[in-house]
Amino acid sequence: MSTKYAIGVDYGTQSGRAVLVNLSNGHEVADHVTPYPHGVIDEKLPVSGIALGHDWALQHPDDYIEVLRRSIPAVLNESGVAPEDVIGLGIDFTACTMLPVDEAGTPLCLKPEWKDNPHGWVKLWKHHAAQDEADRLNAIAAERGEKFLPRYGGKISSEWMIAKVWQILNEAPNVYEATDRFTEATDWVISQLTGEFVRNSCTAGYKSIWHKQEGYPSREFFAALDPRLENLTETKLRGEIKPLGTKAGEITPAMAELTGLVAGTAVAVGNVDAHAAVPAVGVVDEGKLVMAMGTSICHMLLGTEEVEVEGMCGVVEDGIIPGYKGYEAGQSAVGDIFEWFVDEAVPAYVKEAAEKEGVGVHQWLTEKAGAYKPGQSGLVALDWWNGNRSVLVDTNLTGVVVGYTLLTKPEEMYRALLEATAYGTRTIIDAFHNNGVPVHEVYACGGLPQKNRLLMQIYADVTNREIKIADSKQTPAIGAAMFGAVAAGSAKGGYDSVVDAAKAMARVREETFKPIPENVAIYERLYQEYRTLHDYFGRGANDVMKRLKALKDEVSKA
Repeated sequence: MSTKYAIGVDYGTQSGRAVLVNLSNGHEVADHVTPYPHGVIDEKLPVSGIALGHDWALQHPDDYIEVLRRSIPAVLNESGVAPEDVIGLGIDFTACTMLPVDEAGTPLCLKPEWKDNPHGWVKLWKHHAAQDEADRLNAIAAERGEKFLPRYGGKISSEWMIAKVWQILNEAPNVYEATDRFTEATDWVISQLTGEFVRNSCTAGYKSIWHKQEGYPSREFFAALDPRLENLTETKLRGEIKPLGTKAGEITPAMAELTGLVAGTAVAVGNVDAHAAVPAVGVVDEGKLVMAMGTSICHMLLGTEEVEVEGMCGVVEDGIIPGYKGYEAGQSAVGDIFEWFVDEAVPAYVKEAAEKEGVGVHQWLTEKAGAYKPGQSGLVALDWWNGNRSVLVDTNLTGVVVGYTLLTKPEEMYRALLEATAYGTRTIIDAFHNNGVPVHEVYACGGLPQKNRLLMQIYADVTNREIKIADSKQTPAIGAAMFGAVAAGSAKGGYDSVVDAAKAMARVREETFKPIPENVAIYERLYQEYRTLHDYFGRGANDVMKRLKALKDEVSKA
């Protein structure tokens, strides 16, 4: 029997990539990245140039098809693997990335009558302009004592489906009325591949307030939000919800022609990027926290009991690995903060020095920052450049750096930002560990762990935990391929469960990052300073960040 393969397609914030994986050992045979032609649309719409408001983040749905159009043929050509030996396809996606579609499944923004309305476009995960709706939703849910609220750490995020849908209803009711379904982008891409529309249990559970036993919140709750939303779940959120690892359908002849795959190839239901990474590092039981580190961080953890944890993004039965309660938390910006600093705040001499030495600016700053001891810069920062996802769940919070002097150097500032993101992760770990969801081991995957050893050592020191690193640079795509192999099943050369797939295919590096005791002691003191600032600015003692943001909006609109 010939070797069998699966393809995982990982849809990120700036690009999508396809990875062709050997199912016998998890080795990546070929990979290809397609940058999104339209990127992140956060200032104005394409073509028309219509300006967007603050905190908007949109995308173009055809960019997702472009990834299939370019990256899947590329990995087939590079590998020389016969299409008939590719038995399954899985995808993962940033979430909640959602869009309105018509009865035929066509995104509204692709129709002439809606292309100039921002609400007809894909709302990317980091679209935060629905914060007002999220605030009202949380207040009404708390007032009514809705039992779903504790499962989401006490707050539903503005990044998620219901807040975004409600914003569309409030600001563009004509778009709402024209929408047949609101869908996660991952489910929309699956529908394009298979011709069948199904929802996946992961995004439904974590992003749309769906529960395996209880379903969506009641019609009475939605009516309390807005009478126009009373029938939302049975109309515009309708659709069969399938568990992870099941088969959504098969590749259509048209998509076979587009991708080069064989018509009838099994396609798994969609998944969330970070969640797909968990089995790809071999985590299929409790006590092991997985950090998917990139522009942001998602923290995933398995447990056997459903308990309340402040600020968690959700706990969903079978939401990550069947048989476990899957917990999620996260930070809204990590790599994005470092990128902001390099793009917007680094003096010219740093860029010139990096160029002279033949290295990138990030590498130059990292090397210089690595020469400092913990605490030597005299700086401590909050990691809220894009709001706070966990544990405060507030997108109106902003960044802070304390301790600047006239002698502060760029590399010291850079190190303080690296440390700030580690403090944010420590806050999340403490919230889980202290509330009955133990964290004994930490795993890291994504782009950052592969690129920045200093960052990972800081995380080990701040959390006082050993950190294991994924062996693959494309861990979510490997996980997506695993689910594709499960959709195909063992009879066709795949696997009958993701646990079986993980045993054969998951890989982590031998080298780990271990806490350095003297660093742990210093970081414990710094972390307490971080927590003082965290609670002062984040828990209502001083709402200066929100007042400044409101003033900014007021002046901008004047």
